[in-house]
Amino acid sequence: MTRDQLYDLAESWFQSQGWKPFPFQKQTWRAFLQGKHGLLNAPTGSGKTYALWFPIVLLYIKNNPNYRTVHKKGLKAIWITPLRALSKEIKQSAERVTTDLGTQMTVGIRTGDTTTKERAQQKKQMPDLLITTPESLQLLLATKGYKNIFKDCSAIVVDEWHELLGSKRGVQMELGLSRVRSISKNLRIWGISATIGNLEQARQVLLGPNSQALQNSVMIRANLKKKITVKSIIPKEMETFPWRGHLGIRLLEDVVPIINASKTTLLFTNTRSQCEIWFQKILEKHPEFAGEIAMHHGSINKDTRVWVENAIRNESLKAVVCTSSLDLGVDFAPVETVVQIGGPKGIARFLQRAGRSGHRPGKESVIYFLPTHAIELVEASALQQAVKQKAVEDRMPYLNSYDVLLQFLTTLAISDGFYPDEIYKEIKQTFCYQAVSEDQWQWLLNFLVMGSQSLQSYDEYKKVDVEEDGKFTVNNRGVAMRHRFQIGTIVGDANLTVRYQKGGYIGTIEEYFISKLKAGDVFTFAGRNLEFIRIKEMQVHVRNSNKKTSKVPAWGGSRMTLSAQMSKLLREELYSVSLDKKEQSREMKSLAHIFKQQRVDSVVPKPNEFLIETFKTEDGYHHLFYPFEGRFVHEAMGSLFGYRISLLSPITFSLAFNDYGFELLSDKEIDMQQVIDNDLFTTDFMLDDLQKSLNSTEMARRKFRDIAVISGMVFTGYPDKGVKMKHLQSSSQLLFEVFRDYEDDNLLFQQAFTETFEHQLEEGRLRFSLERIAAQEIVWKACKTPTPFSFPLITDRMSRERLSSEKLADRIKRMAAILTKK
Repeated sequence: MTRDQLYDLAESWFQSQGWKPFPFQKQTWRAFLQGKHGLLNAPTGSGKTYALWFPIVLLYIKNNPNYRTVHKKGLKAIWITPLRALSKEIKQSAERVTTDLGTQMTVGIRTGDTTTKERAQQKKQMPDLLITTPESLQLLLATKGYKNIFKDCSAIVVDEWHELLGSKRGVQMELGLSRVRSISKNLRIWGISATIGNLEQARQVLLGPNSQALQNSVMIRANLKKKITVKSIIPKEMETFPWRGHLGIRLLEDVVPIINASKTTLLFTNTRSQCEIWFQKILEKHPEFAGEIAMHHGSINKDTRVWVENAIRNESLKAVVCTSSLDLGVDFAPVETVVQIGGPKGIARFLQRAGRSGHRPGKESVIYFLPTHAIELVEASALQQAVKQKAVEDRMPYLNSYDVLLQFLTTLAISDGFYPDEIYKEIKQTFCYQAVSEDQWQWLLNFLVMGSQSLQSYDEYKKVDVEEDGKFTVNNRGVAMRHRFQIGTIVGDANLTVRYQKGGYIGTIEEYFISKLKAGDVFTFAGRNLEFIRIKEMQVHVRNSNKKTSKVPAWGGSRMTLSAQMSKLLREELYSVSLDKKEQSREMKSLAHIFKQQRVDSVVPKPNEFLIETFKTEDGYHHLFYPFEGRFVHEAMGSLFGYRISLLSPITFSLAFNDYGFELLSDKEIDMQQVIDNDLFTTDFMLDDLQKSLNSTEMARRKFRDIAVISGMVFTGYPDKGVKMKHLQSSSQLLFEVFRDYEDDNLLFQQAFTETFEHQLEEGRLRFSLERIAAQEIVWKACKTPTPFSFPLITDRMSRERLSSEKLADRIKRMAAILTKK
């Protein structure tokens, strides 16, 4: 068939469905069939899946003219998805194309949910089209004879590339792509990404900054107009002194009419614990929803998740309370409405969630914003602006992730082995490792063979052997088995499986939460109340309970911070209050009483002003700073200021921070004029002061635990017999201390500090924030009492401190009442 005949074949299929292909889909088909690599920038629900499945199948038809009668078996294309939940949807799309075009191509899924039986079948005969995750791709590379699997592969598509880009999973993909590209000479690499600020860089990371693939690539943008409507749920009554979390559940009755008015509603929460609470409360207040409402998050067992996903498609559910587990690409046509509970902290996440509704080309997406405290309505107003301005965010790629590289090299060593010179050329083509020197490469190879300089005496760190011809291999079956169990870059707290005493798997919970329970305690999980019986062999045994409980598991990773772009829009909205703009959003108008009180007690800062507030209460002297830059930047900035102030005169502080500012609390007053006069906002010596102020060694020690696990120095255990977190922690701490005392040039030890500053403390963003503040006029207000801006910070700190028998909510309400009366 000629190319034109192939395009006609595709177009006639679209016509048979009553559709017309978009220009971006046709562009993608042409570029792919011309042998080009590329990045497709397309919004959710735009038909991007068909933009790439079609040319993959058309290429097979072109190369196999007798495709209807003869089936040439073997892997032809791989579709990488970051979420297992997406794989079923992608498989259905692929099967529609392969079946309707009369091919005999098979489509398979290989993820953490794939059964052992299915894996064994795939080992004998791979499907033609494989849908998998970054981790499962690495597991294929860990298979003996993996080159035979990939040799005829014509395409790898990396879906939701923007989600992988700013993470170590993205690095894992870079390495996987570099290897497969060397094996399969006709491979085309394509990424699919939502709109991000650094799309060109995203293409470089996907294909390699200096590669031939990049030179032979295209960027295709789907210029589709998607209408997104943001509606805020504005409380009828709002405290003048707002505090975190209390508003959310109070607005439950405002959500019920939204659920009733739609076929299906997704209620997105930011954390799994918030998801559990909302699900319980809706059923408690509205038992009539029983059987029509479900819950979906990553810690619930696979069968339940799949049931929920199918029930949404079948229109048998009115509502699903979920987390980011349903953020990406799942095509749920019945979903008409989305509710975002609490500030999403980032524009990209918010728009991604909005796109779950009206998930069809040309359809309107409707998202309701439900604030969990009053000031979050400023975020809602900022999000309205983001939609109008079509604002985008950058995703910053990782550099020099030595832990991921060591894991990858071990993966190659346990399969067919590798020759260092060959692999060095490949990894130098990747974005992450473009700057790795010969010396650093030699250090990494020595580490694989000897376990680094200070660990040479210990055989357990000597994993890789070097054969006579220079090939690096693993000959120890135990090393190979342990490595396969630990492939991946997502390291959390140790997970324990939750099971009924008489059998029946419910899901996974982090060890930290369970370690605080005693036998007989009742907690809420997976939408049911469970009584804790015991822990046995890394399993939590439970039984159903009728008792009420307020205990809800909290998972790591719950802390989210405002993105840089979100912070900027938030500041602009706040500044608009001081500029007395006549045209204000509904959200900002609803907060008028709060801003009025803020002006009485202090000021609402103007664009060229930086606000500092001080006052005294029975807790001590409060010093509050408002950069509006997100909690991670405020954590670093608060520590930095605390350290610099203590150099002026000896003083100790306790630090509290949220997304809007930070508080330094002490038992004596700071001379704030002295602070302003001494220019403590300077970026001079910032890194040095930050290291002294933050106990960066302790933060790096925690970061090192993940690095030790990913690089394979610390083993997390076999399934059902995992290593307890305290043992993992102590093993990695011991290694950290050995490197600190005897080998401080160890690349993994140094990486822990680099990641602490670059990723956890957002050093670059902190520097920009300080430069902005240095250019503003400092407005210091010595207040008599807490202000509306300071109240959320004070109450946040109180919620982290252990209070007496007095309930926290009651104490906060009394404080707010006293302040309101004044």
